[in-house]
Amino acid sequence: MLNIVIFGAPGSGKGTQSERIIEKYGLHHISTGDVLRAEIKSNTALGRTAKEYIERGQLIPDTLMVEILADVLDKLTESNGVIFDGFPRTIAQAEALKEMLDKRGQYITLMLDLDVPEEELMKRLIKRGQESGRADDNEETIRKRLDVYHTQTAPLKDWYKEEGKYAYIQGLGDLQRITDQIVSAIEERK
Repeated sequence: MLNIVIFGAPGSGKGTQSERIIEKYGLHHISTGDVLRAEIKSNTALGRTAKEYIERGQLIPDTLMVEILADVLDKLTESNGVIFDGFPRTIAQAEALKEMLDKRGQYITLMLDLDVPEEELMKRLIKRGQESGRADDNEETIRKRLDVYHTQTAPLKDWYKEEGKYAYIQGLGDLQRITDQIVSAIEERK
């Protein structure tokens, strides 16, 4: 099984590159946002619990999120692996994900770090907001999201380096060149 964490600041191209990786390797895409919405819509026990936290304006506890992800993984009987998008976001989440995968005889193969300079991220996100009408893609909100990324999420790089699972990807430039870098990094660790 090929289990990949795709990592990068908002606007770094995670969605675009995830699609390319999924197509090449036949992976399932697990986006925590999509998974939560599906669980809530299906009115599952886990979804109802998650909805209670969301309605109170609280973050979903890591243990609940890992339980939901475990449920999704357990339903993927015919799978070449998954790409985790949006999870983990903290070291505690990475540790919980590792433990959950260990119980299933699986592991993270690789964490892909899409690195893009902050000024380019701002340009991309503002453009995306103009084209899509996404309310969260305005300069003030983008700066807050990038600050959260740098303070809370970026420390995961060192955690995955210590695990021997880290791959730096220059996320600026030609899309195919970026994809080629990703494919090379994956092939080295398969």
